[in-house]
Amino acid sequence: MVTLGAVDTHTELTRFLKSRRARLQPENVGVPRYGERRRVPGLRREELAQLAGVSVTHYTRLEQGHGRSVSAEVLDAVAGALRLTGDEREHLANLVHPPRPDRGPGEPKVRTDLLCLIEGMTHTPAFVHGRHGNILAWNGPAGRLLGDLDALPPAQRSWPHLVLLDGQFRSMIDDKDWEPLARQHIAYLRLCLGRYPQDAELVTVIESLHSPSADFRRLWAEHQVADWAAVTCHLRHPTAGDIAISIDVMKPSGQPDQWLVTFATEPGSPSQEALRRLEIGP
Repeated sequence: MVTLGAVDTHTELTRFLKSRRARLQPENVGVPRYGERRRVPGLRREELAQLAGVSVTHYTRLEQGHGRSVSAEVLDAVAGALRLTGDEREHLANLVHPPRPDRGPGEPKVRTDLLCLIEGMTHTPAFVHGRHGNILAWNGPAGRLLGDLDALPPAQRSWPHLVLLDGQFRSMIDDKDWEPLARQHIAYLRLCLGRYPQDAELVTVIESLHSPSADFRRLWAEHQVADWAAVTCHLRHPTAGDIAISIDVMKPSGQPDQWLVTFATEPGSPSQEALRRLEIGP
């Protein structure tokens, strides 16, 4: 696990490449098994190197965390052989060549026009969150759907914390939908870790989830990497009842490291009617 402060990108690189290599089954990438018993899951180093068309020595040094001298061509060949997604390729590049320390200002304030936008969504719960999933602003419908966000300490007023550690909100999520939603949050935090390896606040957020949550530790060990994406899940709200809801994530223009999250239902559906019942509020 990472420690408070700068991220050990060498260790992260080693673990990430091993996890991506382990998920590739030889028969799925054209590598014959010859009936032998394999001691490791997935591909061996020499098999991956052969697929990528690079020397075993080059790949071994890369997987051992010594990737600074690896050319862009070799890195691209390895990424192709590992069948990395676009987000995974970005993560690999960030681990090999860590971005410079982020010396920008602290969390930027939410723009006035963006605040007006979410306040104008009278039928749609919405909030704005920052780099670490920390909820910066929300409208009335979001407060009624997600719970009393004002009552949460700032350190716990975050989208990942609600999904992973907030018992009240987690109890509303259908069991089959919870893990995909949790995995998405953890995959984003891993991507973010590569983007901002010097961000001690990000590491603190990860550690605050890692220590109390066995589910977080289990999913974190998978080394999944992905940016925010839209999902659909079913909620069992204590007041409104069952709601099938689409959670969409949008990037406002000109807002670095801030996202707009909306919760929408199908027009004319029972879920829309259930959501509308929350509008009365306390």
